Amino acid sequence: MNIYNYLFKFIIVGDTNVGKSCLLLQFTDSRFRNEHDATIGVEFGSRNLKINDKQIKLQIWDTAGQESFKSITRSYYRGSIGGILVFDVTSRQSFEDLQKWYQEIQGYACDKIEMVIVGNKIDLEDRREVQTEEARKYAQKQGFAYFETSAKTGENVDNVFETMANQVLKKIDSGEIDPTQEVYGIKIGSIGIKKKNDVVQPKEQPKAQHVTTSQTQQQEKNGGCC
Repeated sequence: MNIYNYLFKFIIVGDTNVGKSCLLLQFTDSRFRNEHDATIGVEFGSRNLKINDKQIKLQIWDTAGQESFKSITRSYYRGSIGGILVFDVTSRQSFEDLQKWYQEIQGYACDKIEMVIVGNKIDLEDRREVQTEEARKYAQKQGFAYFETSAKTGENVDNVFETMANQVLKKIDSGEIDPTQEVYGIKIGSIGIKKKNDVVQPKEQPKAQHVTTSQTQQQEKNGGCC
């Protein structure tokens, strides 16, 4: 059922074990799973939000971080309007690999994609290897918003997705993004939105006709007027 104003396609990328699947599960189901197998290819989840009186459906693709699945996951970069770059605050290597993931998205995604950087696992503060200010400065340099989350406790998880959805909606309302162009990873739903071609034009009223006696006789000869 497409009972929404818009559907936005988001993609989550980052190294293996940074908590991408757990972020998705926390956002869609409000739960955390301690034991989680590595994603094979892609996983999928969705959730509806209400933003500025509009019903927004988020369709979120969680991609595998392993190199062996790159050919599969790259196809999901295309047609996504939101990209979430995730690293683990307890792993400096995953933070340094953000540049690699950013370049991946740049190479395959549309030019209007909205992106944010997320530092996950802040519940493990005593094991932190990447400080908040360092990560924030990196995000600002790239022109992205920065969030820190805990997929385990749910802290700040909803805020990531809601903020991104709100930014995309602003771009639609301002005319920067045309939601009818499927390349942007947006679908128009059945409520509250009308395309230009869907506008019902008022019917033209028939003009009054004056029928003469000779016209009436001719119609009768032809077997009627209809």
